[in-house]
Amino acid sequence: MTLAKIVYASATGNTEGISEILEAAFEELDIDVERIEADDADEDTYEDADICVLATYTDGDGERPFDLEDFYEELPEQDLSGKVFGVVGSGDSELYPDYFCFAAIDFDKAFGETGATKGAELVKIENAADDEDEERLKAFVKALVEAEA
Repeated sequence: MTLAKIVYASATGNTEGISEILEAAFEELDIDVERIEADDADEDTYEDADICVLATYTDGDGERPFDLEDFYEELPEQDLSGKVFGVVGSGDSELYPDYFCFAAIDFDKAFGETGATKGAELVKIENAADDEDEERLKAFVKALVEAEA
């Protein structure tokens, strides 16, 4: 059976909520899914996954979350050939208009170096996900599942 793994970092709870929406969307499509907090993720996290998802916020002036920094540094060295990936970012374009979702953009690029196939375009969410965002996230998950099939 297909396994999706969602690695997420959340400071305010927004990205954790996004990861929960993603988890439910995968479950609706009968995909086994595992959510992993950034502190518990390491270079082997995606080893047995078919679909690799990363959900992150952007800290301060465009920085990646501290608890994902090592994971980010190791990601391009991973061989994720044959796997599908997708990235979701949350941010605040009002407070940080010049750095909106920069961490997600960084991860999207890093995944590109792993040999994995990009299954869906990067999704950027303003703070917490609303109903419209939830629909976008469901479409994101559907695209990942279809790309993996």
